[in-house]
Amino acid sequence: MSIQAVAAVFFMADAATDFAAAGGSLHLCVEALIAAGLAIGVVLNARQLRDLLSSARRAQAAVQAASGAMAELIAQRCSEWRLTPAEADVAMLAIKGFGADEIGRVRGAAPGTVRAQLTRVYAKAGVNSRAGLVSLLIDDLLAEPLSPAAAK
Repeated sequence: MSIQAVAAVFFMADAATDFAAAGGSLHLCVEALIAAGLAIGVVLNARQLRDLLSSARRAQAAVQAASGAMAELIAQRCSEWRLTPAEADVAMLAIKGFGADEIGRVRGAAPGTVRAQLTRVYAKAGVNSRAGLVSLLIDDLLAEPLSPAAAK
């Protein structure tokens, strides 16, 4: 229970007790109005929190759908471009922003080998740079609508 809810319950109980003991003075009426305002504020805050959590869940689902769509698109393009498994791995790491030296360390390959693989990936994709590869994939992703199941 939040501090606001505790305060609202306390003030409402205090006002009810005072009304029962002393009757309805102006002071008690103001105190009761304040307690009611606190209670209304707690209810409205709870509704807003519920709505925000629901919105966050929908946004998370949309991000997951987009992430899945991007992964599907990359796998599809790697297949269309007839990339070898090694070239597809290198392409994926390049798309993620890794440089040739980093890709080499991750894959246990020499940077020169990675550069040669990247050159073949770019040629098969019809681009001449990492930026061109990423741009091509983003353009493809934006051109294809999400499937109805993924958009929900």
